[in-house]
Amino acid sequence: MTIGHGKKFISPNAWFSMIYPDGWNEFEDAEGTFLFYNPNHWTGNFRISAYKPEKAAGANSFGRSFMQEELDKNESASFIKVGKLECAYSKEMFQEEGTYYVTHLWVTGIDNIAFECTFTVPKGEKIEEAEAVIASLELRKEGQKYPAELIPLRVLEVHEINESYEWTVEVMKKQLKKDFQATEDDVIKIQQLIDNNIFTPKQKDAWVALGIAICIILANEVEGMEWMTLIDGNREAPVLKYKDSEIVVDPLSLIWSKIKRGQPCDVASEYKRILESL
Repeated sequence: MTIGHGKKFISPNAWFSMIYPDGWNEFEDAEGTFLFYNPNHWTGNFRISAYKPEKAAGANSFGRSFMQEELDKNESASFIKVGKLECAYSKEMFQEEGTYYVTHLWVTGIDNIAFECTFTVPKGEKIEEAEAVIASLELRKEGQKYPAELIPLRVLEVHEINESYEWTVEVMKKQLKKDFQATEDDVIKIQQLIDNNIFTPKQKDAWVALGIAICIILANEVEGMEWMTLIDGNREAPVLKYKDSEIVVDPLSLIWSKIKRGQPCDVASEYKRILESL
């Protein structure tokens, strides 16, 4: 029950990590639930939710207690093992537009975190993909220092990129009476926003949003730039990676890192430097 190389997902706040198939992507779902499926060749919808106890008492046994509670209250649930994980497993069939589907449910836990995982597939389809994802689940221990990692872009960072784009559009139109079209010509306009002293050095969110706007321009103008999510300690942020190289463009370093140190910020020169490094 393996996925091969697969892609890594680290949950917001770094509670847990898992490996999912290369063909799958993450998609929007309800808050606190993460949805994955293959958009090109649909094999099923995989959803995972994670829970932590509010109080520390009995925390280390919370995951197992959560699973046992499912076994006790759900008469159709049975005890199985998926990889090394003990799970309460059940399934439910339903019909939609003349087609029968089955939702498979696994409830499991590791130490102080409990998981609910579902895989919805057409009736009779295999579930090995979902079992392999569940078997790959690992906790990220609080207080432990992990190396910085780049993982596929999460929905959370997609929102941050979109919000930065929309914010830049509004600010540029209001302050400069110009449009932001995410092309190289907009680099000069971003410089104008900086030079006009519209934002104070303490307005970190504004400076980071402008850094993301520059990265949006790079992603549009340079073939091979790919958005990724950086996980580095408590920091979880979108960055750009160039093809299979080690070149990573971090929006934080483009403007904010200089502003907070009181250094001059020449985004045109920075943009040119990045292009020359590719």
